[in-house]
This record gives sequence, C-alpha cells and structure tokens, in this order.
Amino acid sequence: MSGKQGGEQAPRGHTRWWLFAALVAVPALALVGFVVMVAVWVLADDDLTRSGPEKVPCADALRFGGAALPDGAKTVGACEVQGFQDIHYRATFRMPRADVPDWLTRTYPDAPAPETQFCTPDADLCLDLDDPGDHPGAGAHAVQVRVDYEDGDTALVRFTAFTM
Repeated sequence: MSGKQGGEQAPRGHTRWWLFAALVAVPALALVGFVVMVAVWVLADDDLTRSGPEKVPCADALRFGGAALPDGAKTVGACEVQGFQDIHYRATFRMPRADVPDWLTRTYPDAPAPETQFCTPDADLCLDLDDPGDHPGAGAHAVQVRVDYEDGDTALVRFTAFTM
C-alpha cells in the first residue's frame, strides 16, 4: 500500500509559506499606504488642506454674503476667510450708527427686521439670514450681522458669511 490515501497532500517538509506571506502582506501594505496618505495630507502646504484664517480683501468677504461695504465705513483689522469644506468669511468695520438700518434694508430687502432680543450679549442689533438672497457673487448659505453701538455716532459691525 502507498502512503497517499484519500487525496494529495503536500510532501513532508514542504509548507505553503507563500500563502501565509500573502495573507500577512496585503493588510500590512494597505496599512502602510494609509499611514503615508495621512502623513502627506497633514504635511501638504496647499490651498486644499489649509484651515487657518487667511487675509482677503474686505470687498470679497462682504460680496460672498451678498453685501458691500457701506459708504463712510472704515474696516477694523483684516478681513479673513477660513475653511476647507465649509467656508467662513469675516469682516469687521465701523460705520455711522444712523446708517445701519438703511444699509441692512438696501442690502437684504427681503430679510426680516434686525432684532435686539436674541442678540449675543456683546451686540445691540443682530440679523441672521439662512439664505442671503440672490446677489451677484454671493456664495454664502448664511449671513450673520452683529452691530454694537459704540457711542451716539458710531456702530461696530461684525459681518460673517459662511457655507454649511
């Protein structure tokens, strides 16, 4: 009688090491590829991966929200954009206090009246829009305007336009 009964078996001393190596190597290579991909994404210095604020012209920040800098306004600091998937523009400016209601009405004619009741503690007047309307160049999904009356003549306006 021969030693091979019931089917073929690997000769003694010969293992199928290549099968084991393949089963271990494929997940290991996938893990290494993932780690390299994450490292490249984190260390890359291009516009797609930046998320810190960058200076932009204030006209661009306001235009993104469908607005323009009102007459007589003076910007305070730099206007900024920040984001990767969601974009946030910020502009801060001072303007004549008496001109604030007219500027808001001209800029957003279909908006509800600005409120005082639900403003943040540091704002005297606020306007929150889920849809800033159909303005040329506007890309924002929402706009927030916070107005702080600094004195009898001057208002500090914090304007934010962003996507969601």
